[in-house]
Formats: sequence, structure tokens, C-alpha cells
Amino acid sequence: MKRSRINDIMAEADEMIRHYGFVLPPWAYWSPDEFVSRKDEASRVISARNGWDITDYGDGDFDKMGLFLFTLRNGRLDDLQRGGGMCYAEKLLISRQDQLSPMHTHVIKAEDIINRGGATLVVELFGSDADGNFAEDKGGTVYCDGIQRDFSAGEKLKLAPGESVTLMPGDWHAFWGEGGDVLIGEVSTVNDDETDNIFREPIGRFAEIEEDVAPTHLLVSDYRTWLS
Repeated sequence: MKRSRINDIMAEADEMIRHYGFVLPPWAYWSPDEFVSRKDEASRVISARNGWDITDYGDGDFDKMGLFLFTLRNGRLDDLQRGGGMCYAEKLLISRQDQLSPMHTHVIKAEDIINRGGATLVVELFGSDADGNFAEDKGGTVYCDGIQRDFSAGEKLKLAPGESVTLMPGDWHAFWGEGGDVLIGEVSTVNDDETDNIFREPIGRFAEIEEDVAPTHLLVSDYRTWLS
């Protein structure tokens, strides 16, 4: 993806987030130079990999397959493993109309996916086999706003604003906006986007960036280059 496109997506996302009554934390708007100069005081933000995240899954067509994410807070895997402390994470996502976030599951993370505003969020669901692999003939059980719901293989849940689904490890899912763009909330256990996203097809989690202009703000994937 071109950096200029990423900058534009950030600006559009911030506008949509504010439209639905959310405001990102102050450090979200730091310039790259300010982030570098304040990296010591922001060490927890950096180590938790909080911040801007825009991906085309390595496919090169963001409008067709992609996702905007902003990680607001993220816990510690050590805390999760010992069963106490900061064991949770929170994100805002934007799924554009007909923009696919491809079929995947998680090994560790359980998550609530919440339609925070906009159009309808479609979530396509499949179950797992005994080894946790994608099973095209298996359904399962999820909870929508706390209410049990059994699903058949390939069933498409349609979540209106305010509605949610709880997904457990082994619940294979893909999602997209129907009828318009959707602001999504994600509340989950500790999040590790580098190792805990298991995709059905071999694709990349992070975009390759063409530096045609300077970044407005750093992406999470920029931290190693800019802040190491």
C-alpha cells in the first residue's frame, strides 16, 4: 500500500470514529518525530502494540480485502498465563462496504465483535475439526448479546448497530460491511496479531508499504523501524 493512501485512510477513519461519539487517545495524533522523542514515556503503548493498524492482507487491493484497526489497549500475555492482571484488549475497527476480512480463527483470543454504528456487519461462521482446523461441514455455538445461538456451517450472522457476537478460539469467521461502512468494537482477551491470527488461506497480516510520502502517524508495524 502507498503511504499516501494509508494517511488518507487514517483521516477518514478518525472522522468516522468521531461521528459515532468516540475519540482516540492523545498519543494517536502524535507525529512520527514526536513519537520518537517521547518513546520512553510511551514504552507501554509500544510494547503492547497499541495504535494505528491498516492492512490489505498483502493482497494489494484494500477496497476488496482489507481492514482498519486501532488498538486502544492491550494486556500482557504473562498476566493471562498466570490468570490475573491485565488480561484484556480493546480495539476499534472499520469494515467498509463489501470489504472482506478473510476467514480466520485464533488459538488464544476470545473476542466480542460489536457493531458500534453504521451499516450491517455480516459475520460468516464455520466450526473446527477435532484439531482446530477449518471444517467446511461443521457449525457450532456462539452467543449474540449473551443469548445462545447455534449456527450451521457457512451461516452469515447479520449484526445491526448495537448487536454483538462472542467468538471463542476455534470459531472460524470472516466479516464485511453490508449496505455501507461499519464501525466495529472489539473487546477481547490479550491480543497478539503477529502469532494468534490463523488464516484459512496463506496470506499476510500486515501490508507492505511504498513510502511515496511521509507518514502522518506511525502504524504499529512501523514501531520496529522508527522506535527501536
